[in-house]
Amino acid sequence: MYMKRRIEKAAVIGSGIMGSGIAAHLANAGVEVLLLDIVPRELTDVEKAKGLSIESPQVRSRIAADNLKKAAKSKPALFYDKKFVNRITVGNTEDDMKKIADVDWIIEVVPERLDIKKSVFDQIEKYRKEGTIVSSNTSGIPIFLMAKGRSDDFKKHFLGTHFFNPVRYLKLLEIIPTKDTDADLVQFFLEYGDKFLGKTTVLAKDTPAFIGNRIGVFSIMDIFHLVKELDLTVEEVDKLTGPVIGHPKSATFRTADLVGLDTLAHVATGLYEGVPNDEAHDLFKLPDFVEKMLANKMLGDKTKQGFYKKTKVDGKKEILALDLNTFEYRPKQKAKFATLEMTQTIDKVLDRYKVLVKGKDKAGEFYRKTFSGLFAYASNRIPEIADHLFQIDDAIRAGFGWEYGPFQIWDAIGIEKALEMMQKVGKEPAKWVKDMLAKEIKSFYTVKDGATYYYDVNKGGYEKIPGQDNYIYLDNYRPTNTIWKNEDASIIDLGDGIINVEFHSKMNTLGVGVIQAINEGINLAEAKYDGLVIGNQGTQFSVGANLALVLMLAVEQEYDELAMAVKTFQDTAMRVRYSSIPVVVAPHGMTFGGGCEITLHADKVVAAAETYIGLVEFGVGLIPAGGGTKEFVLRTSDSLVKGDVEINRYMENFLTIAMAKVATSAYEAYDLGFLKKDRDVVVLNRDRQIATAKKHALQMAQDGYVKPLRRNDVKVLGQDVLGTYMVGTDSMVAGRYISEHDKKIADKLAYVMSGGDLSGPGKVTEDYLIELEREAFLSLLTERKTLQRIEHMLKTGKPLRN
Repeated sequence: MYMKRRIEKAAVIGSGIMGSGIAAHLANAGVEVLLLDIVPRELTDVEKAKGLSIESPQVRSRIAADNLKKAAKSKPALFYDKKFVNRITVGNTEDDMKKIADVDWIIEVVPERLDIKKSVFDQIEKYRKEGTIVSSNTSGIPIFLMAKGRSDDFKKHFLGTHFFNPVRYLKLLEIIPTKDTDADLVQFFLEYGDKFLGKTTVLAKDTPAFIGNRIGVFSIMDIFHLVKELDLTVEEVDKLTGPVIGHPKSATFRTADLVGLDTLAHVATGLYEGVPNDEAHDLFKLPDFVEKMLANKMLGDKTKQGFYKKTKVDGKKEILALDLNTFEYRPKQKAKFATLEMTQTIDKVLDRYKVLVKGKDKAGEFYRKTFSGLFAYASNRIPEIADHLFQIDDAIRAGFGWEYGPFQIWDAIGIEKALEMMQKVGKEPAKWVKDMLAKEIKSFYTVKDGATYYYDVNKGGYEKIPGQDNYIYLDNYRPTNTIWKNEDASIIDLGDGIINVEFHSKMNTLGVGVIQAINEGINLAEAKYDGLVIGNQGTQFSVGANLALVLMLAVEQEYDELAMAVKTFQDTAMRVRYSSIPVVVAPHGMTFGGGCEITLHADKVVAAAETYIGLVEFGVGLIPAGGGTKEFVLRTSDSLVKGDVEINRYMENFLTIAMAKVATSAYEAYDLGFLKKDRDVVVLNRDRQIATAKKHALQMAQDGYVKPLRRNDVKVLGQDVLGTYMVGTDSMVAGRYISEHDKKIADKLAYVMSGGDLSGPGKVTEDYLIELEREAFLSLLTERKTLQRIEHMLKTGKPLRN
């Protein structure tokens, strides 16, 4: 057992994009941060106008201060909550370096020059206290070179900690020790990064570009060299390398534009120079078209032109694509391939790979060549860059946003089938792959008792991936522990008396099948188990109700069926609240509409930090009617304290619904009232979420859970206040801020939140409010403009203002 460490204070040296991003994410994790940068050499015009001198404190720390301001305004947001910026103090490396004596971790994030880094480490050595961790965020300079000549204590506590940009959103954190780094410190960082920073921590060797960039940049450069050979367009490549294979929407060329072609070229050139004996060495040489783009400053978004260019034609935005043959921009074209059409009915990405590599067109050839190259290259990097194959898969998934890593994709195609494919295109895997097959081991991964095992190249057999005791992967439990299922959802036994309802409908919409599963889950838990978790590991928790079904029933005027469907949903939400077992809901990603309402009714919420939650029904011409409006009235009532201006409190929550506000993180969800600070918890690492939710459900059961009583004491303010709401909506229409139909929806919401026809303030039951919201919802579904809004949302994914 290693000595316990805690990171309460950290210093980040260097406040550029990476430095300020790291500082922001440490602040997200509750760390007090000191952000330092150099002293500027000259005054700005603004500083001169103010009469400041180069010695003025605000001038001396201006670089760090300005970069922090940029980070605070960044979109997408780097901070979980705007208030977290207050956890960061800025300073400069001349006046404030002595303050690093008080911190637990010092991170160097200065320009990628060894002489500059060594100069910074000289200063750090001067002021750090013994035992303080020092790390570098370098992406290219060998860690051992930076440690050279340093004191023994410095070397013992020094390592590489390589974050990926943007730090909040990309999960990879590579941990790169030297031969002198304390082994306990390495283990500490692997666990700290996972638990407290929400990262996928990967132990990497001190080799050029480490793991993520070595494999990721190889993959991109391989495609860059193939594009001309196969006569593919920019758009075609991005179609082939995007979501269809589990990669981000930005795919290949759009990713290059986002990252910056110069940045990508810098890493590739570094590899070309740094790995002369690599079998794919020539692949890292920049192709002619890349050299030409660099010379013409066609670097991507930063120069407003790269592989794509945004322009305006007749006042409308249009995206142009670069023709790599003529080197001119032309209108973006839709890419179509017969091979891709064969995968349209295959929902699971993992099941598509086998089909894609069998394609008879250019797409099939592209996949056979790129996957063959990737498999050969990844297998030959063990043990050069990593000892274990799962480390390569983890790094590429977390650093480049792939759903599956090379060895997982290889398993999906079939190892032997893939070897045949590789042989045909002249790619040779590492010897250990054939040795593995000779032992009759025919997959890189296997699952036993809910845990994933990997093939250990050194030991020649399966070993359990370390650290899994903190995780529950539903994919591993589903084959053996499913106790009930339908097309849209499954109920899975998590062990220890806790079961889980998992949604797997399209976008996890809440249709009949999901509602049935929630009710069945509660029935089973009440009869045979101790508690229930409602959670899944899809991309989104739930985007809400099945709008297509709602629209169809409304258009066909099946109002009785609609009324029954709404009531069933409301009853289900209330069962989540008023069952005899604890129900823990685990939202993540998009948690909209009905998904939000299910969350609002939980006994406890274990939310992923990246939870985007809101009652968004207003955007389709409706009000929340799955208990959401009722719940916001109840929560407002419960929050009232003596001296409150009550109408202001109700108006605040009225606006949250009427403006369809969505929290951009779980922490912001506290401020908007979707989560309760005294009850709900946030986990930064989504991989831990289901396991954490299970622990909370189990603890509540062991503590003697008692079903709450239905509420009959919800305070509403009645007709007097309703008039105030309506004056507000009238003035909004008069000012042309909202349409007449917006006013109609807002007035319906105000009617429910005021308590209906009550003449003055009073207390009502939850059931009374639920009935009001249901009536309002159903009446809005008779409105033509609401149906137009729903139809527009289904067609375009965007709200219609009519």
